[in-house]
Amino acid sequence: MKRQKRIALVNDITGFGRCSVAVELPLISAMKVQACPLPTAILSVHTGFPHHFLDDYTDRMKPYIDSWEQNHLAFDGIATGFLGSAEQIDIVIDFIRRFKQPSTRVMVDPVMGDYGKLYSSYTEEMCVRMRKLLAYADIVTPNLTEACQLLGRPYPAGGRVNERELAGMAKQLADRGPSQVVITGLSEGDEIENYIYEAHRGKMLRQKKIGGDRSGSGDAFAAIVSASLINGDSLEHAVRRAADFISKCLAYAVELDLPWNYGLPFEEYLTELR
Repeated sequence: MKRQKRIALVNDITGFGRCSVAVELPLISAMKVQACPLPTAILSVHTGFPHHFLDDYTDRMKPYIDSWEQNHLAFDGIATGFLGSAEQIDIVIDFIRRFKQPSTRVMVDPVMGDYGKLYSSYTEEMCVRMRKLLAYADIVTPNLTEACQLLGRPYPAGGRVNERELAGMAKQLADRGPSQVVITGLSEGDEIENYIYEAHRGKMLRQKKIGGDRSGSGDAFAAIVSASLINGDSLEHAVRRAADFISKCLAYAVELDLPWNYGLPFEEYLTELR
């Protein structure tokens, strides 16, 4: 029976700040794929604001997943985002074991840190569990900091790395499970670069840098790439499509003079994803 494709989104739900599921769901829906949230937490605003309310959903994730299984739900894709504890990572591994079918594509966005440092909430135990989660991924999208953490290697001086080194890192990541690797958000002069790797071959994709860091950019990237791949696009096309869309949103954010923690004003361009 023909049906719409669907992706399970394992991430938090944040009310304001355009990040996590609040970004992923509309972008994936615009690409004609059903988006099904599996919440890890509910926040009033993301942690880039001075005050936030957070409801940790860890204790409710298992019965939530059980309900999905009892209702015989199936997913074409599973996409993981920020996970708040080692226990949540274990829950996600169990979820993937139970729901991954031969045709199900699993994308892991590690969300561990940036600029050579782990996020304050991240522990060594979580790093160890995230390396275990990597084995269940079909595609992984770390930034350079996260790629180094997943491989247990030091962050390069000044965050600078050449294509030969990236190729080696991507191969090592692929050897641990995922057949596709994207090392994201590499900065070189006035360009942002994404290094893609599959079938033992790598390629650097470049985009003009616009503005500074902005909340939710990684979530938008992961959403567009995952939906593109589910729809049958190549990895290169999926990454270029995500980067082009985000560039438009960044330019509009600069035009609106939006604070960084207000996220990407993606609503202006949603219809372009159809």
